[in-house]
Amino acid sequence: MADANLHRFDKRVRRIQKRHRKLARGYVQSVNHDGLIVARPRRRGSRFPWKGVAMIIVALFAFKGFLYAQLGAITYQERVQKLSAGTTIEKAGAYAMQADPITLWISEQLRTMLR
Repeated sequence: MADANLHRFDKRVRRIQKRHRKLARGYVQSVNHDGLIVARPRRRGSRFPWKGVAMIIVALFAFKGFLYAQLGAITYQERVQKLSAGTTIEKAGAYAMQADPITLWISEQLRTMLR
């Protein structure tokens, strides 16, 4: 019996120490429905903004698709070729602006919407 109580006590102490370590890294206080103030450990999310990077990529493809739909295939390719004849930064831009399957699909969707 004493071993079982000691085991539960040790388990509870470990749980409390773990919570204290988490609270030491940062916490948020909130008020429950009954007025009790409770401190909860601050959630640590990813430090790198993956959602922001994904939104930038989606916006880039949408922009490329819009340009491709508005300019047409021939004019778009001519402008990308002019861009690729420029400086290093312009060459990188030309590489990014090349027509790919995603851009072509987006431009087709936009053409059907705009007509």
